[in-house]
Amino acid sequence: MMSPLLWRDTRLWLAVLVAPLFWALLTLVMPLAGSAAVPFSDPLFYFQVALLYPVLEELLFRGVLQGYLSERLAGRAAGPLSLANLLTSVVFSLVHLIYRSGTTALLVFLPSLVFGYFRERYAGLRIPIALHCYYNAGFYFLFVS
Repeated sequence: MMSPLLWRDTRLWLAVLVAPLFWALLTLVMPLAGSAAVPFSDPLFYFQVALLYPVLEELLFRGVLQGYLSERLAGRAAGPLSLANLLTSVVFSLVHLIYRSGTTALLVFLPSLVFGYFRERYAGLRIPIALHCYYNAGFYFLFVS
């Protein structure tokens, strides 16, 4: 069960509400899917991209890499974001170049900053994983047919 304080976190609600704006931004560089049938036509694929991959990516990027960088770069920040979050997000975006176009991979940088922020805010991975699953679920529902 979620903590009552979590439900009152306006920054978390903002992160949830920003996802549709992010998806709208993506329509500038990607066409919408011809149909919204992906979750139904290929449920295993949808499970992988909406649940499995976000969990694995958060464990690796926010859990291992950002955790390591946070220890090494403690207290170093660029404005409201830690240097560890910024560097992790750069690497996260670069890795997405393997299977996404340059523009789309660069756009992954913004949600990555959000996930990293909540990793630090809550000192854990539960919230970044939930946000990542939500962002991916919407992305694949809207843009992959």
